[in-house]
Amino acid sequence: MKPDVRAFFDEDTNTVTYVATDPASKVCAIIDPVLDFDQASGRTSTNSADAVMAFVHDQGLEVAWILETHAHADHLSAASYLKSKTAAKIGTGKLITHVQRTFKKIFNLGDQFAANGDPFDCLLDDDDRLPLGTMEIRVMHTPGHTPACVTFVVGDAAFVGDTLFMPDYGTARVDFPGGDAVTLYRSIQRIFGLPATTRLFMCHDYKAAGRDEYAWESSVEEESATNIHIHRGITEQEFVDFRYHRDAGLGMPKLILPSIQVNIRAGEMPPADDNGIVYLRLPVDAL
Repeated sequence: MKPDVRAFFDEDTNTVTYVATDPASKVCAIIDPVLDFDQASGRTSTNSADAVMAFVHDQGLEVAWILETHAHADHLSAASYLKSKTAAKIGTGKLITHVQRTFKKIFNLGDQFAANGDPFDCLLDDDDRLPLGTMEIRVMHTPGHTPACVTFVVGDAAFVGDTLFMPDYGTARVDFPGGDAVTLYRSIQRIFGLPATTRLFMCHDYKAAGRDEYAWESSVEEESATNIHIHRGITEQEFVDFRYHRDAGLGMPKLILPSIQVNIRAGEMPPADDNGIVYLRLPVDAL
């Protein structure tokens, strides 16, 4: 079965939000939505999410799910905002609790943050199935970039989050808390085990050197044959050595600190202080 897939690219964060729709029923899922955030002013806006909702309304779609492939470190999630506009439930991998516990300590969130999976509506296990009209969404745990990363498989399409990029750009970094190169290698092999014609949809694109246009759709066959980091013939140890060497020279994403605080809360902001203002913490020398 072949879902309709519409991509919305946010150039400010190089993030792709997807609407995956069962064409027979017009029931859809929104995957990895973006909340616009200006770090200099501390102001949010919903322009990107509103563009998604305008498409949903124009096409007469019913949003059943708002899905997060992981707790993103490079953009704030609009999941909570979109939930307020729909009857959808927010879902992510059940190991988000590991990520919540890690960052609860880093941000010193105390008793006000339970780190028990709230406020996500659904914590999803490997091979869980979610109804999507006449189709279904299959959940694959694909950790490595983070402990909680999942891939959502809908018919002939798979939404891989940050696990893979376009073949000319490579694979996810593993130097965030809980990341692991061996685990990432094995997760990618699971994705490569899908049918060769499976369409793979990336969460980001940064235009690899020599490429003039952004791109975010590949296939299992293309990735396994030509991905510059992990094509067929690359051993686990070769990949692990390469990944750790490369990651040692990478800087942190510019929005990692605000993003994580919001995204471990399913796109909700932290509770406001007694003056009614929401504050995001800036831990020093913590990452």
